[in-house]
Amino acid sequence: MSKRISSFFQPLPSKKPKVDAAIPAAAPATYTHHPSYPIPIRDPPSTISTRLSNPPPCTPKAITNQPHLDLLYFQPFLPAPLARELFQFLRAELPFYRVKYTIRRGGTPTSINTPRFTTVFGVDDTSTFIPDSTTEDDSQRSAKSRILVDSKTHAPLSDDKKYHPHQPRPIPPCLDVLRQAVEAATDDGTKYNFVLVNYYASGEDSISYHSDDERFLGPRPTIASISLGERRAFLLKHKVGATGEVGNGAGKPLKFPLASGDMLVMRGDTQANWLHSVPKRKGTHGGGAAGVMGRINITFRRAVVPGGTGNYYRYNVGDGVVYRWREEEGKMVAVEE
Repeated sequence: MSKRISSFFQPLPSKKPKVDAAIPAAAPATYTHHPSYPIPIRDPPSTISTRLSNPPPCTPKAITNQPHLDLLYFQPFLPAPLARELFQFLRAELPFYRVKYTIRRGGTPTSINTPRFTTVFGVDDTSTFIPDSTTEDDSQRSAKSRILVDSKTHAPLSDDKKYHPHQPRPIPPCLDVLRQAVEAATDDGTKYNFVLVNYYASGEDSISYHSDDERFLGPRPTIASISLGERRAFLLKHKVGATGEVGNGAGKPLKFPLASGDMLVMRGDTQANWLHSVPKRKGTHGGGAAGVMGRINITFRRAVVPGGTGNYYRYNVGDGVVYRWREEEGKMVAVEE
């Protein structure tokens, strides 16, 4: 770890405040370490983890009134105070990336700069993380010392096997507790092994129309998407069929103004037949109500083959520098690894 990254974890010198003996001291922050993490990732405080473990009941609205569309819409999934705290926590504690990559358009190489900050954790069904049995200290046998093994044989996987050049990362506790809450809320047996996090710093950050219908997700994938921070429009439009027929009349997109704490679960035939996007939003520069800036979107997915792992790390981590949120500057700042 470089001196510049480690400086994020150095407390500022200050005088010790007087503490009332009747008030219990707050527990010190703990961090999860893993060789695949570019930085230690802070574990969630009890104010987040306790409430996520026991979220208030919420009945979603089922949206199935369009051809091949199957959505569950939670408004909200997380109450406003929890959504606000989780937004601020994840933005401050996770490593982010601004991935650059090259694609070919008509045979011509085209450089792409991802128009948002991204990060990803997880591994596909063919592998899993287990505690390292060679660790002598029982206190270290946790997510902090998990090793990657083959799902069937539990044989350890070397860095250059299956996933080279991108080493998979276990889902940290701050996102795993949220994954468990999502799985419990949908209650349909869906299990997720990947979590993708996007940070939209301003209205200029976006994602174009696409569908998550890659083969590595298997047939009829379920994807749960949680919004935190600024409200942004989420658009869905039916794919044009061979006959030119379009769902939702004349191709007009469905619009969901996703607010902080809302969750949209896309399932069934949705990915095979619909495209979705978060378009640019003119006239906004990241400012929001109650000091909120930007938007975080967290999506949970299940990849079934190694191709999914390679794809997600290539396009959400890549080979670029790590970005961290700097509160005093009010923006993401690139730091050396």
